[in-house]
This record gives sequence, C-alpha cells and structure tokens, in this order.
Amino acid sequence: MTTSFKRFTKAQAAKTLLGFLPHVSIESLIRASHFAEKLTRVERDREAIRALRELFERRHPAAMMAKEIVERLSPNVQRKIISNLFVNAFLIGTDKREIDMPAKEGFKPPMLLVISPTMRCNLLCPGCYAGEYQQHEGLSTDLVDRIIREAKAMGTYFITMSGGEVFMRPDMFDIWEEHSDVFFQLYTNGTLIDKDAAARLERCGNVAPMISLEGMKEETDARRGPGTFDRVMDAMDNLREAGVLFGASFTETRHNMELIASDEMMDLLVEKGALVAWYFQYIPIGREPHTELMPTPRQRDWLRRRVLEIRETKAIFVGDFWNDGYYVEGCIAGGREYIHINANGDVEPCVFCHFAVDNIKGKTLKEVLNSDFMKAIRSHQPYRENYLTPCMLIDEPDVLREVVAKYRAHPTHEGAETLVTDLKDEIDRYAREYRAIADDVWEREYKEKNARRVASARYS
Repeated sequence: MTTSFKRFTKAQAAKTLLGFLPHVSIESLIRASHFAEKLTRVERDREAIRALRELFERRHPAAMMAKEIVERLSPNVQRKIISNLFVNAFLIGTDKREIDMPAKEGFKPPMLLVISPTMRCNLLCPGCYAGEYQQHEGLSTDLVDRIIREAKAMGTYFITMSGGEVFMRPDMFDIWEEHSDVFFQLYTNGTLIDKDAAARLERCGNVAPMISLEGMKEETDARRGPGTFDRVMDAMDNLREAGVLFGASFTETRHNMELIASDEMMDLLVEKGALVAWYFQYIPIGREPHTELMPTPRQRDWLRRRVLEIRETKAIFVGDFWNDGYYVEGCIAGGREYIHINANGDVEPCVFCHFAVDNIKGKTLKEVLNSDFMKAIRSHQPYRENYLTPCMLIDEPDVLREVVAKYRAHPTHEGAETLVTDLKDEIDRYAREYRAIADDVWEREYKEKNARRVASARYS
C-alpha cells in the first residue's frame, strides 16, 4: 500500500469516526464500532471491538460511560481521542506494528512507550518507586522528541509519561503540541494542574493525566503531605471544567487496599469526572523498600474479584496492572507491548524493573528494543501458563534473576539490586503463596475460558 493511500485511508477513517460525534447516542457508538472493526486487519482487535459493541448493546455501565466521555469532553479532546487514540494508535498503528513491521523488519514493536522525562518531584513520598533515581533535570527536549519520532515510524502512537513529576518540565507542553498525532497518558501527583495548566491541556487535546491518590484525605495527606488531597480535588475540578480526559492512579498496599477499591472512592471519582482508575501493586523498590507493604496474596485475589464487581456497577474504566494479566496474556514488558526509558536514558523492561543494558542516548529505539536482554525476556513470555501470575518480579522471580545475570544488566539506581539479592527469600515466599491461590482460581474460573479463546484465535 502506498504512503499516499495510507494517508488517505487514515484521513477518511478519522473523518468517518468523527462524523459520529455531533449527535452521540448508544446507537451511533454501535455503528462506529462496526466501522472500526472493518478498519483493522488484526483479529484480536476485531474481537475486542466486538466485545465492546456487546457492552453497548446491553447498556452496560461501561457503555454509558463511553457515551458520557464523548458528551462531557471538549470538542478538541473528542477529536484527539478519535484521531490519535482510536485511529492512529489502535487501528492504523496496530496494523503497522503487528503486520507491516514484522514483515519488513522482523520484529513487532510495542503498543506503547513509557518515558520519564525527569525524576524530579515537588513531593517526597515514602516508598516512591522512582525515589532513588538521580534527581537531575532528565532527558533533553530534543531527545524526547527523537524517541517519539522513532516510535511513530514503527506505528507506536500511544506514549505514557511518568516520573518524577511530569509537570516539573513545562517544556513537555511543547512536545505534546509538536506531536499532535500522538495520544499521551501522564502519571502525575496533580498538584501543579491549576486552571491555566488545564486550559493548555485542553488546547493540546491529546493528553490525559492520571492523578495519584492514596485513598481519601487522611490517607493521601499522610503519605504525600498536608493539603495534597485538596489540591488533587482542585486539579480534578480544573480538568473536568476544561473538558479534559483524566483519571486516577492508585498504588495498592496491605493497608489501603479495601479503601481505594471501595464504593466511596469509586463514587467520588465518578462525581469528580474521572473516567479511568488504574491499580498498581506496591513493589519493594525505590525509596525505603519494604515487603511488608505488599498486599498479601489473599488481598491481591480480593482486588481481582472486586475489580470485576466495579466494572459491572460503576461508570468508570478500571485497569488492574497485575490482575488483568489474563486479558493481555501475561507480562507485557521487555518490549512485548512496552518498555520504560528513565530520566537517565536507561532502557528498562518495565517501570518497576530497574535494570538496564542499554541507554537510548547512544542507540536507536529499534536497537534497544532488539537487544539480547529484551529479546531474552520476550522469549520467556508468558512465564507461566497461568496468566494471573504474569510478573517476573514477584510471580516468577527466577526469570528476572536469570536474565539480569546472563546479560549483566546493571541496576539503574543505588539499591535497585536488592530485589534480586537482599529481598530474594521474601519474594520467593510471596510468589509461592500467591501461586497457590492463583492456580486454584485459574483452574476453576479461567482455564476453560482461555482454551476456548486460544481455539478461536487458531481458527479465525
């Protein structure tokens, strides 16, 4: 297919999908899903679109949320979600990553990149996964620009930015505006999102902040500092009033698990206008790591069941980075679906895996994705048949130890090596205890369903 024809197809796809926006209804979203299904050549994505359409057809809370997204957001944000996220990242980008690039280059690029432009932060939270990185300015604007251009050339149009605090780098607004065809997701503490920042985010249209919370006011202020919760609530108000897509992010620990997944918390987020909530399990890395902060294996399984309840009853999209391993068929790190580039330029398999062999400052994105280290990680995936145990850090830690030793991956900050040294016995014990629970759940609830999914993919 010629480049000019691809551009024409992209423009027509965006124009057609945008045509569903002015008079939004469940029926128009169903029609849009039929059109989107025809656009993609990847069967897995067609299956996902059909599943989404089924939610629309039975008026599921998630379907009603999708309708509210379109109605509540500013016209510019609406357009960017359609053109950048759905058309560029998930339709055209998926075809390029999964069909064109393997045929041309011999490998499949990841769906997204996580870039931490800086590790500096205006807060000093205990247990922060990024807390032991060097607190310097970080990646240059030109380098971030170069990484994103190389990603787009491979079909990757979904970029997550983390840190550190992204809004400590006001030059990132220039990046978001320059790459107006990319969709950016940000992880932020939210304290720097005033009305002016929210208004500029709306003008960009292609940026979705995910704001960190520890719970309600008492819990958030206890870890992040007095007044933080109120500033986060103000930030959410500013974003909602500006018509910007935003959500929340939670680090689940042994002590806050039930609160952050409570009806009270979900109802607050919906009231504030948040449309997404992400759960990330505490991993003993970064500043003052403690395994006793990790959710117990039984708590981890409780959250899996609780998230399923939330999805059936609340008008908010919920993602659980570990317990959703079933839906993505195990670990997505190591370049299978994403990598992390930290503020030093070190290329890490995952934001929680602080080991690297390459630095992006001296190599291309294609080169670091195809390093022996990253390819070795991908060769082990999935680490187990049970996708409820997807992680090489805490579920199958022998994999991490093997690849770190074999490829001499260096810790990317002082103390990162403790995950494979000092904490080894505690991590092994945790993995055994959780696998006993997860394997029983897999046999009862997922194994047969997964076999049907595999058979369907084989004969599609």
